[in-house]
Amino acid sequence: MTEGLWLDRFCARLPTGAAVLDIGCGSGLPIARELIQRGLEVVGVDGTPTMLALFRRNLPGVEAHLTDMRLLSLGRLFSGLLAWDSVFHLSPADQRGMFAIFQAHIRPGGALMFTSGNALGEAIGELDGDPLYHGSLDPDEYRDLLNAHGFAVVSHVVEDPSCGHRTIWLARQND
Repeated sequence: MTEGLWLDRFCARLPTGAAVLDIGCGSGLPIARELIQRGLEVVGVDGTPTMLALFRRNLPGVEAHLTDMRLLSLGRLFSGLLAWDSVFHLSPADQRGMFAIFQAHIRPGGALMFTSGNALGEAIGELDGDPLYHGSLDPDEYRDLLNAHGFAVVSHVVEDPSCGHRTIWLARQND
């Protein structure tokens, strides 16, 4: 699993048995399953009924919600928020709005980890022959948004070669 080292960093910032919100959880494999195997309580959120059905099949009994992440309002706080390979499917404008949603769902001192693009822009890629939208903000804007919403950047790596060339952010909510 190429995500393993980043999940180690994320989990090291969480208390034992912590609740983690997996935003854009998809099928739950491999990320949510790995978090559960590490003893964390996972709550999945996805806006696609097909993906949420796969999540529920792959991880029976794990709490999951069908909702658009841009409208997320669960009314509870989590020690960790994970948005792995999900937020970059939103437009830059919609991504800007996610930072208030992150802030509304995280405990003081909690960890946020997400993947992004590495420069302002939009692109259409491909997955299994289907078009796949990707949007990104400029790294300085991500930093500004994190700071404005009470997060401090712990680690940021652009196109990490050890993790599928993903650009990854790990941040901590201020106390």
